Amino acid sequence: MPASDQVTGNLIVTTPEKLIIASRESRLAMWQAEYVRDKLAALYPACDIQILGMTTRGDQILDRALSKVGGKGLFVKELEVAMLEGQADLAVHSLKDVPMDLPEGFALAAILEREDPRDAFVSNQFSSLDELPAGAVVGTSSLRRQALISARFPHLQIRPLRGNLDTRLRKLDDGDYAAIILAAAGLKRLGLSERIRGFLSPEQSLPAAGQGAMAIEISAHRADLMSWLAPLNHLSTSQAVNAERSVSRTFGGSCQIPLAAYATVSGSQMHLRGMVATPDGSRIAQAEVHGVADQFEALGAQLADALSAQDAAGILAVCKAQITE
Repeated sequence: MPASDQVTGNLIVTTPEKLIIASRESRLAMWQAEYVRDKLAALYPACDIQILGMTTRGDQILDRALSKVGGKGLFVKELEVAMLEGQADLAVHSLKDVPMDLPEGFALAAILEREDPRDAFVSNQFSSLDELPAGAVVGTSSLRRQALISARFPHLQIRPLRGNLDTRLRKLDDGDYAAIILAAAGLKRLGLSERIRGFLSPEQSLPAAGQGAMAIEISAHRADLMSWLAPLNHLSTSQAVNAERSVSRTFGGSCQIPLAAYATVSGSQMHLRGMVATPDGSRIAQAEVHGVADQFEALGAQLADALSAQDAAGILAVCKAQITE
């Protein structure tokens, strides 16, 4: 979109005149787009910033698990088309919904500071997974959560749970599930923290790569946008999630395999943990590494090697067979 020049001291700084943000139309996605809009408005008060709401294929297919119908890309494709056709300048995503390998011609311009990355236990009757009786139905959209819960609580029934956040909560309230597991970040962002009965620690349920973080995607040739969006990038979050995505990418990470990768950064140091499992939780490989945070790609490769040494390839082969059954 057009830009204008502002003189700051002896420097001429180019600023955007208009920006259009593409977003899914779910309440959470729109909250995220509005959050980015407000951040950009503070940086560029003269810029006209608009949001283009869109429905994606992932929002339309609610009767099947994502692992059966194409995975994460179902939530971003339409937004990318909007950018290609000039209808939008940027798209805001939950990073865990973004494929590990972007289509040619696209780039992530900024990773915003992470919200709570943990999984949340939500129930109207029970306070934790430990309280659920044998045969109780737990809803989740994630094979990762399914595997980890099945491993610890084999007496519970795990059933698919699709739809936006409000739809999932309504299904719980309608009595379809005894409990559901959701990302804590989404509940907190929408002011629904009171629905959380408890948190699953990373030791109990290692988060998915990028969980709790938001990403801004642009067309790769837009150097102007890359510059304008740079102030929104949060360094330690970016280092952490890039390490996580590196692990996931090594194993073809998507919602089609139970895989977790979670990094924390303290000063210049990073602690990176990962997990690969079969959907039924019968086989799990887990590992962790420590190192310098700005060497996130190398740490991701190191962790992938550690998981491979525990026969991650064999686990994934079993995983794929179970998913296609």
